[in-house]
Amino acid sequence: MIGKLIGALVGRQIDRRDGEGGVKGAVMGAAAASIIRRAGPLGLLAGGAWIAKKAFDKRKADRLRTDARAADYPPVV
Repeated sequence: MIGKLIGALVGRQIDRRDGEGGVKGAVMGAAAASIIRRAGPLGLLAGGAWIAKKAFDKRKADRLRTDARAADYPPVV
């Protein structure tokens, strides 16, 4: 059940990224679910590390974007 949810999330992200929708995301999501199911503990560890890295990179980019916006405005005295 969790594998199907993960597969659906992967498929949705692929469809959003490519912008066309269709079968590609569904097929890739189903493949991801079966790969995760067969990967075992090391695969789950690698997947978790990849997700953590993506979250860290997104947080870092958001922080840099916020700092850049703050630099555009003069300090208020």
